[in-house]
Amino acid sequence: MVSRKAFVMLVAIFFMATSALAAEVKGVKFPDKVEANGQDLTFNGGGGRTEYGLQLYVAALYLKQKSADAARIVAADEPMDVKLQITSSMITADNMKSSIIKAFEKSTNDDIAPLKARIDSFVDTFKGLSNHDVYNFAYVPGKGVEVSGNGVTLSVIEGLDFKKALYGIWLGDKPVQKELKAMMLAK
Repeated sequence: MVSRKAFVMLVAIFFMATSALAAEVKGVKFPDKVEANGQDLTFNGGGGRTEYGLQLYVAALYLKQKSADAARIVAADEPMDVKLQITSSMITADNMKSSIIKAFEKSTNDDIAPLKARIDSFVDTFKGLSNHDVYNFAYVPGKGVEVSGNGVTLSVIEGLDFKKALYGIWLGDKPVQKELKAMMLAK
């Protein structure tokens, strides 16, 4: 039998462990805070990307300070991170590539030419993509977007212009999905 003191300690440990989670979004748990290049970032919001009624992935936005100002977030030259978890086996490397290119076209108003080589490099990071993979797109000022998959750094894509186009996919004037944009912004 567990003593009252031991029970209270177990309950306290449970709440401390679970309090690190900010939210469960569409069945995916996201931490309250993440570290990106030595910077503590806070969960801003998250949601699921759906198409034809199927959930494809869940994404969460992390910022230094919570914000609902999408234009400011996209333009900001400050540390931030998007964490994305694939939730559908329907996503393959090939259809992810075509989806990414279409999303960049929308984000840049069909002007991807200046970013073409960097977009191609970004797309290459998804070659081994599979269901439940977790990707991070951490922007580091002066360095670029550090792309990691399942905790392993895959590439660094240089430029604030690339970061603006990438984050514009979710938060720009023509987001990939309006509902996802709204869910990623702090209320």
